[in-house]
Amino acid sequence: MYLESDILTLILGIVLNIVIVSPILWIAGRMLVGNKKAKFTDALWIVALGTIASAVVNYVIHGLLGSILMLIIVLLLVRHFFDCGWIKALLISIVAAIIFIVVAAILGLIFGVSLAIFGVVLAIF
Repeated sequence: MYLESDILTLILGIVLNIVIVSPILWIAGRMLVGNKKAKFTDALWIVALGTIASAVVNYVIHGLLGSILMLIIVLLLVRHFFDCGWIKALLISIVAAIIFIVVAAILGLIFGVSLAIFGVVLAIF
């Protein structure tokens, strides 16, 4: 029962990460290595394999060592699939993180303000 729950959680994590992170990683890759090297399917593979690797690493190694290992794994995946060097892979990862933060902040503002207005409207009625 516990293993089934872990597998279901992993599958859900892969799907959600693919939907949310892949487009952002693809955009960052296209910005830094061009559209010939950064294909959307490559971004899908990076995110899917990275999510699986993260689950395995977090199961085996915890803390700072696990985080460092995951950083190396993600950079290896970006480096391999986007056919670039270590520095470019790091830059792509940083740009993707920045894009993600900006998109999340904008969505938070839009939906946060919407939810706040909705709450005020509900409180009035």
